[in-house]
This record gives sequence, C-alpha cells and structure tokens, in this order.
Amino acid sequence: MPYVNLQITKGASREQKAEIVKEFTATLVRVLGKNPETTHIVIQEIERSDWGHAGALVDEPREAGKRE
Repeated sequence: MPYVNLQITKGASREQKAEIVKEFTATLVRVLGKNPETTHIVIQEIERSDWGHAGALVDEPREAGKRE
C-alpha cells in the first residue's frame, strides 16, 4: 500500500491538488505496478511563514534571482 505525504506551501487550488493526486497515483502505477485502489496521497499545506529556505522564511521579500 503506497503512502505519499506531500508538503507544499499554501495556495494550491482544489483542481491543482486533484491533478497532483491523479498524477502521483499514475506514476506509482506505471513505475512500480502499484494498485491505484490501495494508493494513498496526502497533501499537507504549510503556511509560508512556517517554511524556511536558504536561511530565511519563504514569506520574506525575495532578492532578485534568489528564492522562488
């Protein structure tokens, strides 16, 4: 039973999340031959103020060319 826990910053639409679940499931089926009926995908959304990258919170103003 595959279980995928994906953490992203908040802001994805319901449609985007549905596409992520569909595509991750399809990849596990195609690559590993897993049964989609027993495949679980969990999307956890994290506030940008609770996510750090390159020594700074990702909700801080970005310098050109630094963080995405």
